[in-house]
Amino acid sequence: MKEFIDEFSKRSIEAIQSMPHKEVAKALNILQAVYERNGRVYVFGNGGSWAIAGHWVTDFNKTIFSHHLEEHSRRFRVSRIPSSAEELTAWANDVGYDMIFARPLENVLEDTDVVIAISSSGNSPNIIKAVEVAKRHKVPVIGLSGFDGGKLNELADVKILVPTPKGDYEIVESTHDTIMHLMTRYFKEYFNHLVEHP
Repeated sequence: MKEFIDEFSKRSIEAIQSMPHKEVAKALNILQAVYERNGRVYVFGNGGSWAIAGHWVTDFNKTIFSHHLEEHSRRFRVSRIPSSAEELTAWANDVGYDMIFARPLENVLEDTDVVIAISSSGNSPNIIKAVEVAKRHKVPVIGLSGFDGGKLNELADVKILVPTPKGDYEIVESTHDTIMHLMTRYFKEYFNHLVEHP
């Protein structure tokens, strides 16, 4: 048992330590630029990645300005798409599961926005179709992928790849979650600093 725990811990630590620092920094810079131009951030993924997206939206919307709500009249505008299970099943039933992200994105996307696509394999057809919508609108795509990165890593403007053996979902998703927490913590500390050291 100890060997199993130690091995899993070792692989998790190695994945976090090997995160592409330059790409994560690019993602932070893009998010900063979107905030400055009052754009919106749309994030999506399947299964565990949809859960990571929802977790991040919750943390990001609540946490970034929580210590200094009165000092910031403008906030980040971050949403997971689709916004509800009802909307997701409506698109899946009426249009097709491969369009559950692309169609809602087409309804709202503007050239001031950014898209964050999360996919362990990087090859989910519904993720790729949504990324293609973003590319047609000339909206930057931050892609979080795993394994060999797949098509998402090819298409994304920011390529946050967690390279692992194929099927190593636990390590990839855990690392993606850590990266999203990093983004939240970065902006929380950034805006706290602006208020405390004007």
